[in-house]
Amino acid sequence: MNDQRLHVVLGAGPAGTATAAELASRGERVRHVSRSTIPHVDDRIERRRADVSTAEAAVAATEGAAVIYHAVNVPYHQQVAVLPGVAEAVIAAAARHDAKLVVLDTLYPYGTADGEAITEQTPWAATSRKGRMRAELDERYLEAHRGGEARTVMGRAADFFGPGVLTSTLAATFFPGALTGEPVLGIGDITLPHSYTYIKDVAAGLAVLGADDRGDGRVWHLPTNPAVSTAEVHRTVESITGRPLTVELVTEAVAYGPFDERFMAEYAEMFYQNLIPQNMVSAAFESAFDVRPTPMRRALEETLAWYAAAFAGDETR
Repeated sequence: MNDQRLHVVLGAGPAGTATAAELASRGERVRHVSRSTIPHVDDRIERRRADVSTAEAAVAATEGAAVIYHAVNVPYHQQVAVLPGVAEAVIAAAARHDAKLVVLDTLYPYGTADGEAITEQTPWAATSRKGRMRAELDERYLEAHRGGEARTVMGRAADFFGPGVLTSTLAATFFPGALTGEPVLGIGDITLPHSYTYIKDVAAGLAVLGADDRGDGRVWHLPTNPAVSTAEVHRTVESITGRPLTVELVTEAVAYGPFDERFMAEYAEMFYQNLIPQNMVSAAFESAFDVRPTPMRRALEETLAWYAAAFAGDETR
């Protein structure tokens, strides 16, 4: 039954957009907040434009919230400078409204501890600027929970893919070419296991964490299929489309397509993720909440269908 509690989703990137849609599909009352204009796609979702990088603005944008979902991101080269301030603002908003805070996170804090089985117990061994920043923010969120400042739970995801995801290692530089026969991008050593999290599973996982207080006060790995090599993902896509792929490999942080020189200069310190095995395990989440990731083939089929519809007739893409 819908208790009409207000769920406020911060950020209108792929994760925030998918989460707002998921919550609305569950019958929740949803407000979606972004510093840019949010397209109108669902009458059930209230849209509000706000920059939540200050506590005052974050408090105002989340007025009445019972649960706040933090999926805010900023341009890659601004993350280290901007995200800590956003974190403090969002914590302040959750504290002011006595709202539960659900934070979307990455694998960055693990650093090169990434390997055959990355679990929630894997050490936080980041040495990069962005990895250390993420680890420090995560500790701040957990401290806010332990100290009674704001009820908090965190969900980590691997590289996104899926409908609406355009800028990722498995996104607009891959799926359109897979459909048309044009070259597709492969990053790093594509023979190694690499985790990819389906964007709809990100949204469903965050919605579960928002609804179930049993997860509070800790980090969870959101539902993600066991890692296979990117090359195996490619073979599955070939099987779905019936078309062979022409893969252009990028084995170092150099500009390619939408990943321009400024982005790749910032991404260089994180490129190691594509050169070592990376298998994020979500068994703890799956067992605790009885939720499974979307089977990989089905997720790829849905993603290809979305790209086919989204880019139909758009030759500039």
